[in-house]
Amino acid sequence: MSQNSSKPEYKFMQNREISWLRFNERVLHEAVSAEVPLYEKLKFVSIFVSNLDEFFMVRVGSLFDLSIADKKATDNKTGMTPTEQLTKIYSAVRPLYLEKDAIYSSVSQNLKNYGIVHLTPEALTADELKFVKEYFTNYVQPILSPQLVDEHHPFPFIASKQICVVGKVQRKKSVSLGIVTIPPALPPILYMPGKKIRYIHIEDIIFMYFENIFERYTVSDKNIFCATRNADINPNDEAYEINEDFRSKMKKLLKKRKRLAVVRLESLNEFDEYTKNLLCTKLSVTDNQIFATKSPLSLGYVFGLQSKFNQDQNDSLCYPDFEPQITHTNIMSGKRNDDIILSYPYESMDPFVDLIKRSAADPQVVSIKITIYRLAKNAKLIEHLCTAAENGKEVLVIIELRARFDEQNNIDWSERLEQAGCNIIYGLDDYKIHSKVCLITKNVNGEMKYITQIGTGNYNEKTAKLYTDFSFITENHEIGEDAVNFFNNISISNLDGEYKHLWVAPNAMKDRIISYIDNEMKKGKNGQIFIKVNSVTDKEIICKLQEASKAGVDITMLVRGICCILPGIPGLTENIKVYSIVGRFLEHSRIYSFGKGEEQKLFIASADIMTRNMDNRVEVGCPIYSQDIKDAINHYIRICLSDTVKARVLQSDGTYDLKPNVQSKINCQEVLLREAISEKINRQSIVSLQPYNSAHDSHNGFFKRLYASVITKLYNNLKKDSD
Repeated sequence: MSQNSSKPEYKFMQNREISWLRFNERVLHEAVSAEVPLYEKLKFVSIFVSNLDEFFMVRVGSLFDLSIADKKATDNKTGMTPTEQLTKIYSAVRPLYLEKDAIYSSVSQNLKNYGIVHLTPEALTADELKFVKEYFTNYVQPILSPQLVDEHHPFPFIASKQICVVGKVQRKKSVSLGIVTIPPALPPILYMPGKKIRYIHIEDIIFMYFENIFERYTVSDKNIFCATRNADINPNDEAYEINEDFRSKMKKLLKKRKRLAVVRLESLNEFDEYTKNLLCTKLSVTDNQIFATKSPLSLGYVFGLQSKFNQDQNDSLCYPDFEPQITHTNIMSGKRNDDIILSYPYESMDPFVDLIKRSAADPQVVSIKITIYRLAKNAKLIEHLCTAAENGKEVLVIIELRARFDEQNNIDWSERLEQAGCNIIYGLDDYKIHSKVCLITKNVNGEMKYITQIGTGNYNEKTAKLYTDFSFITENHEIGEDAVNFFNNISISNLDGEYKHLWVAPNAMKDRIISYIDNEMKKGKNGQIFIKVNSVTDKEIICKLQEASKAGVDITMLVRGICCILPGIPGLTENIKVYSIVGRFLEHSRIYSFGKGEEQKLFIASADIMTRNMDNRVEVGCPIYSQDIKDAINHYIRICLSDTVKARVLQSDGTYDLKPNVQSKINCQEVLLREAISEKINRQSIVSLQPYNSAHDSHNGFFKRLYASVITKLYNNLKKDSD
């Protein structure tokens, strides 16, 4: 996956799309990791496929638009034009298909040993064949709409990712193309009768009986395919990450071009020439956009297989059950005035949800204000907010209706909130509100007191069990006043507000980060920066980090996904180290640390180092002043950086390698998970041990650390398990 880097200013940067593809490759590699249970490997293959689908719909689709709008436009980090980027992408993706097919085949073969079988038509028993035929006749064929494509029959519209069965059909001397699109009403797979989990894909059933559908024709060259279309994105959408000149050109282009262009064509086998030529003509694709694969075109059904598992299959094929730990009860007890931090998924989100529930009934609480980006389908949080409004409290909910793929869910919840009497603000015209802020205001004997919650992740009770995130809750009055000003400003679309403690994008967050980097540069080799984010793409901050590296500042970054800065380049980025962790839980928390020891300035935030976050979204970062919470987050950082199992090291050429010279196997997520469980069991003894600051640690829940010998024991146990 090489790229243009001949110009000096591009030597320490790489293209974001190529970097993303490498991230998705790391996701796929989890399916061959020895530490991952077999069924979980299949889920990683499914995640890889769905990730790639969205990448083509959004990112490739955006580049496709840009290649039409301005052929001379260039990527500001590599100098590549949109067309050059597309060529690199299509070339880089092709070997990933081969790798995915081999891994899927291996995993599927091994699952057969546990009675879980993806059946091909040839593998059906006689009884199963009879069952499938009856199902096709009674439930499938009646709702199909087969179509012919020739000079008398137009080519049908095929929705994005809609699976189709196609074949060359001939009658006398007339040759046509027969197409059957699979109706969304049909299930993706059909389970066979019996105790074993044996299933066949619905497209394979239609493929089997394609001749029955076109019974008056001679059928040949059957195949299964699907087209991926450009997502229907407004030119103002942040997905483009383009300047205003490009944006105006895009708006003009969208009035002229046909929407939802096909950007990829996938098939289960190589197309015959007749079918390929016809599809290429009708769908306006070229050979380099066609990808033949040996594994299913859609793997969304994979996550439903577990509902069929028996206990032995669950124990053998899945991650061990883990329930996030309850580490705080009754946050509003009135006995505390210090800070709390919750670490998802190791700690439960329930204490925060309970805080909202109690606030809804607390006579001292006068208002609850919150920003919402994504929610669970069944969100208890919404019910408690509704209860608060029904109890006469002022409830303001700023809900973002443009959270991609969650638009309808947010619309549904906003209607429920409105019905309960909540005040609703539907974001801002040109900026997505991605911040995670909640403000509870109490009137205590005539004095206003604040409980402020600021998080790195969404208020989603489902993903809080799957994503690593921090939820910080403080009664700091000045931070509360900042939150008051934040909600007041957003309510009147004022993005130029000033805040004493909080970082708020798009007005000041980038400037604050650059200022802190500048401060570390003044220290030279004594400077230290640590950043943990999901992605790094913003060129201005990348260039500032490169300057800091040249000044001798020690920079360590933990970047799960896209990283456009290349570390370890002599004279440019030799003091930068970048790691990536992909594991059981999705690494999602954002941490910014500047300096060390007593001089350390530590922040958590909702924002990644991306132009869209810094310039085109409303984001919030918060300082951590409490020493016990600083110690806790620093401990968390040390555990993550000690990982030798899931961590990968970004090389100066953009590739990733395992850590070299590994002496012991440490999986940071497993260590943190074990600590969470051990801490709950040993709470009283841990408090008496006081491993950090005795004045603060007793309030810090999950983050009250085990002392060194216990950590060593956990590591040794983990090493034995891994071996």
